[in-house]
Amino acid sequence: MTGPIAQEIEQRLTAAFAPGRLAVINDSASHRGHMGDDGTGESHFAIEIESAAFAGQSRLQRQRMVNAALGDIPGQRVHALAIKARAPGE
Repeated sequence: MTGPIAQEIEQRLTAAFAPGRLAVINDSASHRGHMGDDGTGESHFAIEIESAAFAGQSRLQRQRMVNAALGDIPGQRVHALAIKARAPGE
């Protein structure tokens, strides 16, 4: 079962990038009691996304694109976000 933030991350990324592959992994349990753990169980995520939108973009630009699509989620509603963004065939 995924929580509301994980679902929102998935919805926003699907709308922005029409990914061929998308995994939103809640890693919050591994950080329980650490800095940034807000007790909600949705403070730390890893995202693996593959989309044609990333073709020709640098790793930094891809991360910026993902962060822009997520709006206020990174840094405000989620403490940590690891992003692996790839173009098809990479």
